[in-house]
Amino acid sequence: MAEKKKLSGMFAPITSPFDKDGNVDLDHLGANVDRYRETGLSGFLVLGSNGEHRSLNVKEKMRVLDCVIARKAPGQAVMAGSIFESTGETIEFARRAVEAGADFITLLPPSYFKTAMSDAVLLKYFSDTADAAGKPCLIYRAPQFSGGVDLSLNLIKELAGHPNIAGIKDSAPSGIEKILFSAGEDFAVLSGSANTFFQAMLCGASGGVLSIADYLPGHAVRLFRLLEGGALEEAAALNRGILESNTAVSGAYGVGGVKAAMDMTGYYGGVPRLPLLPVDPGGRERIGQAVEKLLRDFLPRGV
Repeated sequence: MAEKKKLSGMFAPITSPFDKDGNVDLDHLGANVDRYRETGLSGFLVLGSNGEHRSLNVKEKMRVLDCVIARKAPGQAVMAGSIFESTGETIEFARRAVEAGADFITLLPPSYFKTAMSDAVLLKYFSDTADAAGKPCLIYRAPQFSGGVDLSLNLIKELAGHPNIAGIKDSAPSGIEKILFSAGEDFAVLSGSANTFFQAMLCGASGGVLSIADYLPGHAVRLFRLLEGGALEEAAALNRGILESNTAVSGAYGVGGVKAAMDMTGYYGGVPRLPLLPVDPGGRERIGQAVEKLLRDFLPRGV
């Protein structure tokens, strides 16, 4: 239960900034984290999809992780993505992340050999890594980012019984309610999508890891606290605004859209790393309008 408590609240899937030459920009990353310290966020997912983990080498990943851990508030938890194709590489990086001070290790299923990724293969992959990691692990369900490899409900239920697997971040388009109704009460379920967050919270989710927390963390935290406190009418209104913004930002433009929105709210987003392209001027205008509307309609009071 102690680990589930640490996994309660709103978390930002933190982005990895780059300078004009395409290098990791630790100065701007540190400045972003300094601002996030004061927002009420429970912590961060570092080196996830919004962190462009596939575009970073191991040395860069460690520099990003070290920076976030050094600058976060004492009570904020860090989930570090250890996402590789082989079990050995996954374990090796997970151990490095633990040594650096990560609180949790987040694991996405391998996907290159997609047709071989049976429940038995994935059970061994996650179990072997969790056995060796040295810190509690979260499994990460996101078939859109794992080559279409999904996690079956039976697999999730079995992994939920592993002593070193603390929960799941579910970013899939559907199915989170079934996980919530099937996993044990000590197994933390975090919504990774604004599209499922509201319903997931009503069904017992412990929190969310939402991209809006990267550019409007106060609004994201406010939504969590309203739902936690049972203020459903106010939460529903704010959720509608967040969904509208999410559609125009990450829904339409992915990581590039999130970074553009960050630039508009006082954070440093910058551009994604190639081959991803920055949002074009028309897209930036649409993102700006969506962000301005959410700011105009809803103030993050009481966070």
